[in-house]
Amino acid sequence: MIASESDTIAAISTPLGEGGIGIIRISGNEAISVVSKIFRSPRGINLNNVKTHTIHYGFIVDPFTEEKVDEVLVTVMRAPNTYTREDVVEINCHGGYITLKRILDIVLEHDVRLAEPGEFTKRAFLNGRIDLSQAESVIDIIRAKTDQAQKIALEHLSGRLSDKINQLRQFLMRICAHIEAYIDFPEEDIDGLTEEAIKESIKHIIDEIKSLVEGYEKGKIYREGLTTAIVGKPNVGKSSLLNALLMQERAIVTEIPGTTRDIIEEYVNINGMPLKIVDTAGIRQAHDIVEAEGIKRTMKAVEQAELILLILDSSRPIDCLDEEIISKIIKKRVIVVINKKDIKSKEFKLPDSLKDKPALEISALMSEGINELKELIFKTTMTGRYTQEGLLITKLRHKVALEDTLNALNNALESFKRKEPLEITAMFLREGLSFLGQIVGVVTTEEILDLIFSEFCIGK
Repeated sequence: MIASESDTIAAISTPLGEGGIGIIRISGNEAISVVSKIFRSPRGINLNNVKTHTIHYGFIVDPFTEEKVDEVLVTVMRAPNTYTREDVVEINCHGGYITLKRILDIVLEHDVRLAEPGEFTKRAFLNGRIDLSQAESVIDIIRAKTDQAQKIALEHLSGRLSDKINQLRQFLMRICAHIEAYIDFPEEDIDGLTEEAIKESIKHIIDEIKSLVEGYEKGKIYREGLTTAIVGKPNVGKSSLLNALLMQERAIVTEIPGTTRDIIEEYVNINGMPLKIVDTAGIRQAHDIVEAEGIKRTMKAVEQAELILLILDSSRPIDCLDEEIISKIIKKRVIVVINKKDIKSKEFKLPDSLKDKPALEISALMSEGINELKELIFKTTMTGRYTQEGLLITKLRHKVALEDTLNALNNALESFKRKEPLEITAMFLREGLSFLGQIVGVVTTEEILDLIFSEFCIGK
């Protein structure tokens, strides 16, 4: 079947595997009539005649044999008050894969096609229930790793970002209207139009957009997490630190060098910030091919990490291996974790090369100083003007569109300075409007939509 936006679509909307409940979602003009053909109610209810937003008990059957497939609850929701603004039916059945797959197959036999990834949400956007930035936030809610990340995504879904962008667009449209009215009727007095007033209005919009752009790096961290590598030589306490941060025995801790031979990844919630912790193999001269591969992966993790937790063993002096590791990570964002403070040696001295890096003494094995380390990580990473009450953008697409808007508005100001014809100034302002419109979907292309919704799972 060739995909069309007018098709009735269906998909399993709950994770596959064993579960108490599984949901199959159907959306489109034929959703209710299709399910009515395979639904049997003990009370003889015909789904075509039921009220919207009602739930009905019965069985899904194979319409060709009348064999019962499963006991279900069917929810009927009529357009336009649905997620997609189309007729929507959800079949709540038992959550086993075989049952879900069989019911879905029966539905698909009735001129219904399998939904593409994100197609339900895409239809919600195309049918005007949500704008593009709200649609994108749905996947962020699903993937949120902390309560703060979920809160930011929910704010976007509720339209807080959309409201801000639309407010800026309205400001910019009014400026464009003034200028274009003056271009068309230069002999008329256009509501107190002055060059200085226009420039001040543009500068105000620029300041608002700059504030949004400045919050991107922090917003990105809340959305994606901060990749953090625990780095050090063998037996300095890397695995003990990972376990202490997670508050569980995730990594094996022994006195035998080379125990950690593969990369271990876990998420830690620090004040709502998802920290993607990577425990690496101890860096030293490898003693076998397996350990060598582990160290190779460690160096790759160091390159990709946005933050390094460098662990030093304070029970012994800094040696040449420590110095070699420091030389490899010194240009990165580093927090120095001075471990084993309970048995700290008088001979231990922090190298001068690390004096300007934030540092903290802890005992990973005794879980001492761990809360202080979490606070230091948060402070080091999230310092700046942003507070948790601020509006954050979290997507690179939004950041690029805002930066393009800034360029257009700055070009408009330069056009004023150069005394160019107002038509040129108006052209730059319209460019800015177009870039802002890309964020909420006022201006978009099919390629952008395909790219955005391809990130979704099938069924959402």
